Amino acid sequence: MNPDLDRLHPYPFTRLDALRASLQPPPQLDFISLAIGEPRHAAPGFVVEALSRAGEDLGTYPQSAGLPGLRAACARWLERRFELAAGSVDAATSVLPLSGTREGLFALAQAVIDRSTNPTVLMPNPFYQIYEGAALMAGAEPVYVNATAASGFLPDLEAVTQEQWRRCQLLYLCSPGNPTGAVTGLDYLERVLALADRYGFVVAADECYAEIYRDEHEPPPSLLQACVQTGRDGFDNCVVFHSLSKRSNVPGMRSGFVAGDPRIIEKFRLYRSYHGCAMPIHHQQASIAAWNDDQHVTANRALYRAKFNSAGRRIAATLGCALPAAAFYLWAPAPGGDDEQFASQLYSKQNVLALPGSYLARETTGGNPGKGMVRLSLVATGADCDAAADRIEALVSGA
Repeated sequence: MNPDLDRLHPYPFTRLDALRASLQPPPQLDFISLAIGEPRHAAPGFVVEALSRAGEDLGTYPQSAGLPGLRAACARWLERRFELAAGSVDAATSVLPLSGTREGLFALAQAVIDRSTNPTVLMPNPFYQIYEGAALMAGAEPVYVNATAASGFLPDLEAVTQEQWRRCQLLYLCSPGNPTGAVTGLDYLERVLALADRYGFVVAADECYAEIYRDEHEPPPSLLQACVQTGRDGFDNCVVFHSLSKRSNVPGMRSGFVAGDPRIIEKFRLYRSYHGCAMPIHHQQASIAAWNDDQHVTANRALYRAKFNSAGRRIAATLGCALPAAAFYLWAPAPGGDDEQFASQLYSKQNVLALPGSYLARETTGGNPGKGMVRLSLVATGADCDAAADRIEALVSGA
């Protein structure tokens, strides 16, 4: 067996299942999960219809490069959403469809890491666990860059040593952040680009929450925008990942894409031709319809905004946290400071499931930045989120 498999840590939800296994929630209360970031809003009808119409494509093998129409739809969406010049994203050379961003984020490390050079892969801490697994399976050392309140919940670039930067071959960023909801501004991204120029590493920006934000006048920026502003029209050493899962509420379609530096995209396309994760053609056809429409995204964002303005504000007031700028999570301190204990009590006494923050982070010399925190996903219905807010208030108040 591949010895690198022994380096993988238990997934957070595996740990959560173990935590709740011996607990008995009150049967008179309906179960509400705020633990997993799985969108629960209805899928757009026109996307479902497009998927049904494309059923005849089931008899055709998909190609790794994807349909030209899908690559074009993704490229034009990037230009439209992030105010890039028309034609600045070459659909033929700078875009590659993925079977969801999770698959692509993991596979990228396998394609770009040279394990013979004792490499590091830098990532936020806390973080989406795929970054760590990707680094370990690529034979690299993960370097966890703490993102705490002191750094605005952004990875503290100043805490990285020169030796770690010199060995760095890949930096994962996540904006809007999971689990914090923090947004990397263009000034921060420009600092990252300067470091990438100096040390020669690839920047992989996970931007799958970019369409979920609270202020319609302040959409989160993209790494591609920072590239253009700093004269990197070829997106040198940069790639961004986007998905329809959160944007269009179709996580079961496993539809996303990566875009950026044509040199990286070309090599990644070669890797994926052997990797065998080409998106089914009927999913590609439905994805074209989704990327070409922005109206349903605005409506979806309004649903999240309503939940944050209602249940989100109440939970934030109860637990003493700020509302995030974007994404659909609350990153909140656990009353009493013990995230596992609070999650256990919330489940056993109120039948509400939350994710202990320590499960999403790793120990560093500065401690575990997730310890004493909980992640609450406002993906359930508005009524369920309001009910969860009631129960969290009851638990904290001792009612």
